[in-house]
Amino acid sequence: MVDKRIIEQVIAEQLEELKALQNIKLCHRKEESQVDLDSNLAQVVIGVRRSGKSTLCYNVLKPHAKNFAYVNFDDERFEKLKTEDLNIVLEVLYKIYGNFTYIFLDEIQNIAGWHLFVNRLLRQKMHILVTGSNAKLLSGELATHLTGRNEQIELFPFSFTDFCICKNIDTISYTTKAIASRRNAFDEYIKQGGFPELINKKNKNRYVSNLISNILKRDIEQRHTIKYTETFEQLAYHLMNVVPTIIVENELAELLNIKSNHTVKNYIGFLKEAYLLLGVKKYSTKSRQRIRYEKLYPVDVALMDNRPNSFVGENLGWRLETIICIELLRRNRPIGRDIYYYKSYNGYEADFVVCRGNSVEEIYQVSYDISNEKTRKREIRGLLAASKETKCNQLFLITDFHREEISIDDKIIHIIPAHDWLT
Repeated sequence: MVDKRIIEQVIAEQLEELKALQNIKLCHRKEESQVDLDSNLAQVVIGVRRSGKSTLCYNVLKPHAKNFAYVNFDDERFEKLKTEDLNIVLEVLYKIYGNFTYIFLDEIQNIAGWHLFVNRLLRQKMHILVTGSNAKLLSGELATHLTGRNEQIELFPFSFTDFCICKNIDTISYTTKAIASRRNAFDEYIKQGGFPELINKKNKNRYVSNLISNILKRDIEQRHTIKYTETFEQLAYHLMNVVPTIIVENELAELLNIKSNHTVKNYIGFLKEAYLLLGVKKYSTKSRQRIRYEKLYPVDVALMDNRPNSFVGENLGWRLETIICIELLRRNRPIGRDIYYYKSYNGYEADFVVCRGNSVEEIYQVSYDISNEKTRKREIRGLLAASKETKCNQLFLITDFHREEISIDDKIIHIIPAHDWLT
């Protein structure tokens, strides 16, 4: 059991940190609209570490400043905190904050049995915000113990719109100056990525390297008691070097001398749970195809090269594809649409297929530069092949700077610069 005085000290210090935020201009995120503070369901914000989950929750709660309590469990002094200590935490919160009807529990997945505590607070009609950096742990425990009593909000690092807003760049007008500013900002964003704290960091490599190390060691290796940590980390860094990529477990097992494909599958699952990697399944009406041929993306382009022993170079095409993938997930998951990639039996490809149930609603191709006629024809062929098979005529080609509408076989293809489509 953790000493009550330590709990009180930590929570008091965290209150001072909250007060300091009142004088800081914080970026508001579109996802804030998904949080329903009046709901009797727990509002659960999940996503990769340092993506801005705590700031989002603070922005939502700020108008209720006198009526909410806050505790962040991601503190080394809480490392030995147990389920039985949570009632002491609640007692200390009442002592420090007085009466409150909203409670913000930050990174609570660090405490085993946290769901029992949340369930009790829900029965007492408390309005609860919860954050966590592990999708499976949160989702698994929520599904088992808070069935029908939670709403999940997924948060990725900054979108390009968020990035522009934080840098005071006009995202609306179409003056020459505004367009040039957005283009310049996108050139920065495609290389730097969207982790909020990176905007003001001089040593970006050190920040990203430490972030990845913390996620691998604290969120995955300790939690899952991984025995062969060196091999696991080799796999993690290898995947971050080669993403976007389609997973072939037996090839990865052979490359890293891992005896079992099942182990490789588990390791990749852990990386996805911690939101280091995202998975996009292959579009197919056959379930077996969707299960077997998953394509991996990093949760942010910063992970592709802002770290030691990375030789991926600029790879602007891969970066643009990753940014569009994350934006499609950001826009479509909250409204019940799924994202797949398309690859036909005769080799035609389209990067993303947006589906609602078994109906395809949009198809996207991504190519940084289509000035080469061979590249242009390849990308258009892929779109048309996907359109023919899926019966979808909403076709988009996202590029770095090209803008055009072309008509082929009675189909309109909208070619749009990324900085425009993203805003």
